[in-house]
Amino acid sequence: MNKGLKFTGVISEEELKRCPGYPSEERFKKGPVAVIECIQEIPCNPCEAACPFGAIEIGEPITNLPVLDEKKCRGCGVCISSCPGLAIFTVDMSYSKTEAVVSFPFEYLPLPKIGEKVKAVNREGRIVTVGRILKIKNSLKNDHTPIISLAIPKKWAAEVRSIVIPQNKKERK
Repeated sequence: MNKGLKFTGVISEEELKRCPGYPSEERFKKGPVAVIECIQEIPCNPCEAACPFGAIEIGEPITNLPVLDEKKCRGCGVCISSCPGLAIFTVDMSYSKTEAVVSFPFEYLPLPKIGEKVKAVNREGRIVTVGRILKIKNSLKNDHTPIISLAIPKKWAAEVRSIVIPQNKKERK
């Protein structure tokens, strides 16, 4: 069976592992880190300019895939809102013994509330777990692209990439 972005519209695990922007297992254990799920060689480089620590490099030609320098990345998340393809996240496996924090861009309304429990989805949009909203950044600096930080069970940190927002008051309880 054919897998991957070309065949299914969803990045496969194999494609992710080949991404020069995907951190190593060792780096994930050290604290927050950017995860750049960009696998298409298109002319794009806002993430490179956005990183205040120089941890993302595209260089020449502008169609190069972004390369993450794990030693320079502090997981600050400034790069998340700079990506027009919504392909950058941060993952913090050091949050607690049982939970990780995944931060991602979220361009939908209504925004959830801090402390709210929400359904977390994977790249395919399938619900995989429940998470707790820790933080929502929605500043002019982020061009008003809200960045949601979600606490989830650690085992889902490599998969969770967004949430489902309850549509009515009954679902929000």
